[in-house]
Amino acid sequence: MPNIKDSVLSNLNRQVQAMGANAIRAFDEEVSSVPNIIKLTLGEPDFNVPDHIKAAAIRSIEENDSHYAPASGSVAVRRAIIDFLANRYGLTYNADNEIVVTVGATEAIYDCLATLLNPGDEVLIPTPIFSMYGPDVLLNGAKPIYLDTSANDFVLTPEQLRKAIEDSDGRAKVLILNFPSNPTGVTYDKEALTALAAIIKETDMVVISDEIYSELTYNQNHVSMAELLPEQTLLLNGVSKSHAMTGYRIGFVAGPKKLVEKVNVVHQFTTTAASNPAMAAAAEALGTPAGKADTELMKLAYQKRRDYLYQELINLGFEIPNPDGAFYIFAKIPAEYGVDDYSFALDLAKRGKVAVIPGSIFGLGGEGYVRISYAASESQIKAAVKRVSDFMK
Repeated sequence: MPNIKDSVLSNLNRQVQAMGANAIRAFDEEVSSVPNIIKLTLGEPDFNVPDHIKAAAIRSIEENDSHYAPASGSVAVRRAIIDFLANRYGLTYNADNEIVVTVGATEAIYDCLATLLNPGDEVLIPTPIFSMYGPDVLLNGAKPIYLDTSANDFVLTPEQLRKAIEDSDGRAKVLILNFPSNPTGVTYDKEALTALAAIIKETDMVVISDEIYSELTYNQNHVSMAELLPEQTLLLNGVSKSHAMTGYRIGFVAGPKKLVEKVNVVHQFTTTAASNPAMAAAAEALGTPAGKADTELMKLAYQKRRDYLYQELINLGFEIPNPDGAFYIFAKIPAEYGVDDYSFALDLAKRGKVAVIPGSIFGLGGEGYVRISYAASESQIKAAVKRVSDFMK
C-alpha cells in the first residue's frame, strides 16, 4: 500500500483535518461486534419499499431511462413533489424553478449551507439535534452557534432566538430547524412556529427547515415553516423516512425561485443530477394515492411501537419528552445511573446486549440521555425492552 507523505496530510483542508467520523455511525460500529446484540441505533426503517414503488424504478430501467436528467430533477418527480407539498401541507411551488431534487436530504443540507454562507457567518442551531449540521457549517467556513433547548422541553423559544440574534451582532445568517426532531421526536405546533417566524421576518436570515420526518407526525397535523415564512425558508424533505426508501437517496429543496436557482448551481457542481430510477420511484411514492396510503400504514405501525416503548421505558424510570413525531425516543437516564450517557450506552450494549446512541452526540442538552430508535420491528423492540429491564435490575 502506498504511504502518503505527512507533509501532504498536514496541508489538507483544516476543517476536514479537525473532524472525525460521523459519531452516530462510529458508536454503532463500535457496538455492532457484540454477539447477539439488538440494535436500536440508526434511523433505518424496517419496512420494505412498497411493490408499486419498486415497479416504477424497474420500469425506468427497462425503458432505458439511462441518460442525464435535468440537474434540478426529472419533470415527473418535480411535479410529484409540488403535488405532495400542496396535498399534505397546503404549500404552493413552481415545479420549473422552485424545486431541486438532491441525493437525499443529506446533500440538500450541504447545498443550502454552501449557497448561503460566507466565511465568518454564523448559523443558529437549536440542540440536541442531528449531528450533521454543525460539521457542514464548518466545512463552509462559518461558525455554528448551538442553542440548548433542554430547559424548554426541547423547543426553541422566541426569547432564545431573539437573544441569539442580538448576540450575533449581524453575523447570524441562517437558522436551522429540524422537526419532528431527530433525536427527541419533539415537534413544533403552528403557534410556536408563528412566534419564531415573526422574529426571523425582522431580519435577513434564512431558515433551513429540515422536515424529513413531517409525514411521521402523530398527535397533531404537521405545519411547515414554509407556510408561515415562505419568502425566507428553504424547505427540505424526501422519501427516506416517509416511504422507507433510505437507500434510494432522494431528497429535495423547495423555496423561493431566486434562492433555489443558486442552490441548484451548487447541486450541479456537487452531483450533476440524482439517479433516474430512484427519481421514478420517488415520483410514484410522492405523487400517487397509493404512495400516500403506504405512509399512513407505516405511521400507524410506528405510532403503536412508540406508545409501547414509551410506556415501558417510563415504567423503568426513564424521563422522556413527548415524542410527537419521527421514530425516536430521547430518554433521560435514571438518576442512579449518573449522567455519563456514553458509559451507560456502552455498558448497556456490552452487558445488556441492546445498542442505543448516547445523547451527548447530539450536542448541548443531550448529556445524560440516550436516543432509542423504534424504526426496528415490533418483535425486536419487545425483546430489547426485556433486555433493558433485566439490565437495569
